[in-house]
Amino acid sequence: MAMKIRLARGGSKKRPHYSIVAADSRMPRDGRFIEKLGIYNPQLPKDSEERVKLDLDRAKAWLEKGAKPTDRVARMLEAAGILEKKERSNPKKGTPGKAAQERAAARAEKEAAANAPAEEEAPAEEAVAEESAE
Repeated sequence: MAMKIRLARGGSKKRPHYSIVAADSRMPRDGRFIEKLGIYNPQLPKDSEERVKLDLDRAKAWLEKGAKPTDRVARMLEAAGILEKKERSNPKKGTPGKAAQERAAARAEKEAAANAPAEEEAPAEEAVAEESAE
């Protein structure tokens, strides 16, 4: 049986509350689970101790039995010191999306078009100023 340590959603609409559970990977997200290991309340501030409550001994026991944590639960276990921190690489994290890049290109074209006539007029004005000075 493939075991997972994952989040099971509870709470009402737009007010999520998660249980950290050990469940068979074939069961639905909010369906049957073997054991409840803790709770996660994402609406609390990140520095709050009440945000994540986890039974560390039971989580270690499930990991020793071969349960695989999901990415979000693995981050919680890393913060608790149960798992080693994994090196993550997301090189595209800071780059804007396709639509934002298109908007930026269009904005740059408009600015270039607006600056081009102004640059052409400036030398003509300087030439007129030089002629009148002589």
